[in-house]
Amino acid sequence: MAKPRPVTWPELLDFQSRVVGHRQAVRHGISQTAVVRRIKSGAWQRLHRGTYATFSGVPPREARLWAALVRAGSGAVLSYETAAEVHELIDKPAAKIHITVPISHDPARRGPIRGVVIHRSRHLASEPLPPWQLPRTPIAETVLDLIESAATTDDAFAWLTRAIGRDLVTTGMLTAALAGRKRMRRRPWLVDALADAADGVMSPIELRYVRDVERAHGLPHARRQARRELDGGVRYLDNLYEAFQLCVEIDGRLTHPPEQKWRDADRDSDNLFRDDVQTVRLGLRHVTSGRCQQAARLANLFIRRGWDGEGLRPCGPDCAVNQVRP
Repeated sequence: MAKPRPVTWPELLDFQSRVVGHRQAVRHGISQTAVVRRIKSGAWQRLHRGTYATFSGVPPREARLWAALVRAGSGAVLSYETAAEVHELIDKPAAKIHITVPISHDPARRGPIRGVVIHRSRHLASEPLPPWQLPRTPIAETVLDLIESAATTDDAFAWLTRAIGRDLVTTGMLTAALAGRKRMRRRPWLVDALADAADGVMSPIELRYVRDVERAHGLPHARRQARRELDGGVRYLDNLYEAFQLCVEIDGRLTHPPEQKWRDADRDSDNLFRDDVQTVRLGLRHVTSGRCQQAARLANLFIRRGWDGEGLRPCGPDCAVNQVRP
């Protein structure tokens, strides 16, 4: 295979949003004196130690990202929230730029880099990209990093379902990436969470319903994200219990705009008018502090609709399900 030709100076400027490092400038024939002269004249500006924008004015976001990468050195990639930004997993940039470098390299050894968080890894994964695209961790690795660093399991599951919901990653891709990691915080939890996501659980509050209301009390298993063709078009129902003509919708929003309330009401009516499927709507308090009460109420409803109660169980001595009689 032929050796690739060296990148020219104009190409380097174009590839890196007109941001360069001191060594790159010298390698392309620009002396230290010339660099200092351009900075003093205002033609260039210093963004980090040994890292320059070859233009005046406020650097755009991509130039800031290139500056952090150039300052961090060879092998550096965008990671965590910043990789999520360029993968379009999040819509608003994080306050800090996150960079991951090989464990043997410590770009912050002489002091912190302003506005940049440095992570060091023994097994750094970088997505294969052409030189004009920002180096970043692959999407599956990015999601695992965010899950591992999340403050709570609710936050971790939100990262998981957001990535899947935006069609950026599949549970299979995440399972394969997880298998390649020797160490992973929350691994047992994540294995279960991936199975739930594959089953159609698409938000932290839906996960609480499935695990803490339905599964913890032995209620019938619903079909998740059930596709229904109703008068208003195709609808996806959170939890459809077809045998009992019941739908349980989970909503984590504290307030609803009027138009959303009407859309929900229309969908509930369409379910009822089509084939007598009734809808129960639950919010955050129903699946947290009120989980046992809601499980008992649902159990009674299922029993009235023909369920024999097989598998029904209280989650503790004070659980409201103790009062349910099949």
